[in-house]
Amino acid sequence: MTPRLNIFQAAPEATKAMLAVEAAIQKSGLEHSLLALVRLRASQINGCAFCIHMHVNEAVKNGESHMRIHLLDGWRDSPAFTDRERAALNWTESLTRITKTHASDADYAQLKSQFDESEIAHLTLVIGAINLWNRAQIGLRAVHPMETQSAAAA
Repeated sequence: MTPRLNIFQAAPEATKAMLAVEAAIQKSGLEHSLLALVRLRASQINGCAFCIHMHVNEAVKNGESHMRIHLLDGWRDSPAFTDRERAALNWTESLTRITKTHASDADYAQLKSQFDESEIAHLTLVIGAINLWNRAQIGLRAVHPMETQSAAAA
């Protein structure tokens, strides 16, 4: 796959603004591990390999286990996730698949049972932001870096 263009070079002011939004979200008080799971789940749904790569690394950096990362796609059927994480992941899916879910009152009620208004606002912003990043990276054919093969995989 050949990248079409580098969005950071082609739109520096706009991407700078997006990074400022991301920085504000990181300072929101929400757990960084939760933010990583939300970003990773939306990226899985959207099929953004570049973003999946980035957010797997982010999740590991924030202490996430490899097993929970592998189970993320099946979070609804795994006891590995807390009620708070489930509410955030459900909201992630609801907003990422908005044409099907319409961000239902039931989804919002589940979210509201676990998060305060500021947290809900920041979760909603991070979900919107990652969906924008996913679409930009897929549309512009961003290619994730390749690591060398590990000894365990050899």
